[in-house]
Amino acid sequence: MAKARKPSKNEGSKSDSSSAEALVLHQKLCLSIDIINRRIHGYTELEIAVPDSGVIGLHAENLEIERVSVDGEPAEFDVFPHYQPVEIENRWCSVSSVSSAADAAGVTYISALERELVPNLLILCRKSIDTGNQQQGQLTLENGSQSNSEVKQNVKLIRIDYWVEKAVAGVHFDDDVLHTNSQIRRAHCWFPCMDDSLQRCCYDLEFTVPHNFVAVSNGRLLYQVLSKDDPPRKTFVYKLDVPVFARWISLAIAPFQILPDYNNSLLSHMCLPGNVLKLQNTVGFFHSAFRQYEAYLKSPFPFGSYTQVFIAPEMVISSVALGASMSIFSSQILFDEKVIDQTIDTRIKLAHALARQWFGVYITPETPNDEWLVEGLAGFLTDTFSKEFLGNNEARYRRYKANCAVCKADDSGATTLSPSGPPKDLYGTHSVGLYGRIRSWKSVAILQILEKQMGPDLFKGILRTIVSRAQDATRPLRTLSTKEFRHFANKLGNLERPFLKEFFHSWVETCGCPTLRMGFSYNKRKNLVELAAYRECTVTPSAVAPTTNSNIDSENREGDSGWPGMMTIKVHELDGTHDHLLPMAGDAWQLLEIKCHSRLAAKRFQKPKKGSKPDGSDDNGDTVTTVDIRSGTDSPLLWVRADPEMEYLAEIHFNQPVQMWINQLEKDRDVVAQAQAIATLEDFPNIPFPVINALTNFAADPKVFWRVRIEAAFALAKTASEETGWSGMLNLVRFYKAKRFDPSIGLPKPNDFLDFSEYFLLEAIPHAVATVRTVDKKSPREAVEFVLQVLKYNDNSGNPYSDVFWLAALVEAIGELEFGQQNIAFLSSLLKRIDRLLQFDRLMPSYNGILTISCIRAITQMSLKLSEFIPLDSILELIKPFQDCKAIWQVRIEARRALLDIEFYSKGIDAALLLFIKFLEEESSLRGKIGHTYHPVEPD
Repeated sequence: MAKARKPSKNEGSKSDSSSAEALVLHQKLCLSIDIINRRIHGYTELEIAVPDSGVIGLHAENLEIERVSVDGEPAEFDVFPHYQPVEIENRWCSVSSVSSAADAAGVTYISALERELVPNLLILCRKSIDTGNQQQGQLTLENGSQSNSEVKQNVKLIRIDYWVEKAVAGVHFDDDVLHTNSQIRRAHCWFPCMDDSLQRCCYDLEFTVPHNFVAVSNGRLLYQVLSKDDPPRKTFVYKLDVPVFARWISLAIAPFQILPDYNNSLLSHMCLPGNVLKLQNTVGFFHSAFRQYEAYLKSPFPFGSYTQVFIAPEMVISSVALGASMSIFSSQILFDEKVIDQTIDTRIKLAHALARQWFGVYITPETPNDEWLVEGLAGFLTDTFSKEFLGNNEARYRRYKANCAVCKADDSGATTLSPSGPPKDLYGTHSVGLYGRIRSWKSVAILQILEKQMGPDLFKGILRTIVSRAQDATRPLRTLSTKEFRHFANKLGNLERPFLKEFFHSWVETCGCPTLRMGFSYNKRKNLVELAAYRECTVTPSAVAPTTNSNIDSENREGDSGWPGMMTIKVHELDGTHDHLLPMAGDAWQLLEIKCHSRLAAKRFQKPKKGSKPDGSDDNGDTVTTVDIRSGTDSPLLWVRADPEMEYLAEIHFNQPVQMWINQLEKDRDVVAQAQAIATLEDFPNIPFPVINALTNFAADPKVFWRVRIEAAFALAKTASEETGWSGMLNLVRFYKAKRFDPSIGLPKPNDFLDFSEYFLLEAIPHAVATVRTVDKKSPREAVEFVLQVLKYNDNSGNPYSDVFWLAALVEAIGELEFGQQNIAFLSSLLKRIDRLLQFDRLMPSYNGILTISCIRAITQMSLKLSEFIPLDSILELIKPFQDCKAIWQVRIEARRALLDIEFYSKGIDAALLLFIKFLEEESSLRGKIGHTYHPVEPD
């Protein structure tokens, strides 16, 4: 066995260059897994075209290499660790302040990322003398590429025998479960390989496990072999015919229960014992999504079959780990037929993982600068699922909210999707965290803008071309670049080259979104609208230059002429709707004169009819007089919208009269128009009663999309004040009681959640009421009394659906309340109710511990706000039992977050940090450790 050693100064670059010429043609992995001792041992065989140097560099981290052979003969090899503790210690010795510590941490992290790229298993292959071992002429590789007919391929069979025990990354053991994750550059932590984005090959996979376990891996399951050992062991043999990166090789081993999909033989679903009924209910829709993607792309699933595996949530690093032809999910997203709230999020998550199989695993980006495109296409494909199976309202609403988030966050070079300058390797960190999510949303939005420009059919044709081209066996790689996509947009999408050049420069190669401030006035004499618009950008030049390593002139928008294309201005008039165009390029100030198609009726004096009464009434009661509404208005305009089809990723501030916003809310059927109207109306400084009435009627309308009704409910709560007589809050309470209370006794009726739209609205109303504040920033007595009454008399008997999310929402509403002298009398009753729910949930745990989590969160909020009334020691004693290792990880993490908040409030940041470190040391699950780190403690 070779000993690990420290590499020489120039060895890293040498090994990197030597391996760059090597090409993996095929890899075989044969492993035996000891679940009890957490040990993996076996061997891997790689067919490699050896470079002229005769040295092959592979990645193998924390693997004990026993022997290496080349074509059956022992070979010399050397292995050295990427992690160098001595250098790290020396770097930290120079730390003398907080800023220097941050610098040292950053340098250490970047150094570790750079070292991971360097192959650390070097194998010496003697050049073959026998020409029979050299393959001359044209060599067709498994991944479809072909070598030059004049180049001799020195193909060697490399066998590496190794073992790994208690691995710390890449592969994880949890009780009787083994699973891998698809994190970047973690495949080489459980098998030797070329772990980079340039090498892909086909795989033969064999895994030997205890006979009562199931090994799930990539490709087709060829057969299973039961050994004659005592106790017997079973070997699962898989074959993956599609070349993929080593990163996408996955493995999950556990006593899984298998649920075949009877609607599609290519699909199978697996979970741990006890979750089969939830699994069956959760994946019942999935065959429809699978079929819809194949129909949209006009192509069969690229990997032949697809398997979904669900394991305990505390075992996984993230909620999903992708692999070729399989995905590993947290069982936290499973739900039974009684749960309502989880359905939409779970379906979108499963559909997005399936879309990533097409764009991300099968079709990959050519360079890191092209990752935005592949990720965006996966999100775009997921959006087609949302439209098809969740409805157009749900899809548009989600897109609108995502676009709003992008516009708020797109203010620096961190959100540039594909810098125009030299690419800078970010080691995959650009896809992590908040900015990773923003980049993903932005990528989808830009592709949807392109779809609007060329039309849905042409855009669909481009996606079909990309997929069919990837399935062409004569193509060397299944990669996609931004340049290629621009070519498709020109040739297949019929978009002109100058427009595409400007489009990609504005949206992809630079950061920032347009910000438009718009208003208008109506010229009655000319019967036209004078619309003024001022265009800005969400990013300032000073924010771009320091964050990018590219050409500053190309990244900086100072002096830029705007964005390509024209924005639609939709004018709703008395006689119909008319579209007008606003240039998005040129001067920042724009003034449009829009001719109105409708005219106001002239006000004429009407002579009294013969025989009419002095008061103007007529004896003829059957005569009906029709009144033209334009005679009572100052303009023929009903309302005006900018960019109604979201053809731009823009932040728009539109100024129009209150009545026009009300018209937009009441008459426009688009959920985006309704959400925009609500957001504007609730922010008016002095809320007139017509606004309150419009919001009330809108929230009560069962024909309106439920998400927008919820926004109207919260807007009503925001408008409630003493000046308006608390009408917004009272209208909410009145509506709630009309739906949920028995008028004969004045108490809530038993729960009935058959109408899902009404369920979501009524679930949100107590929370909305809890946000109402008096002048002294306290909750009105009526709000506190209402929330207590709803919680106290909750009755779920006879209801076929669970009320766990319903109760959790009520408890969260309690946490929103602010107490003062006028309502402090209700505090004791509220705390008793929460304590009773905690004890009940401890005996009969709710779905994912949601009720306990909401109770802990509410108690913590109340104790910190009312520390003079609620002893913190008693709250600590109440919460501490829930941080026990026997509690489910979600509850355990929430309890520790609460304890951290209380520690920080009572003892300061130093004590909170020490407690945080203690919790990290005590936490056994990897997911729990990650959960701790996502809870920053910040001062008020």
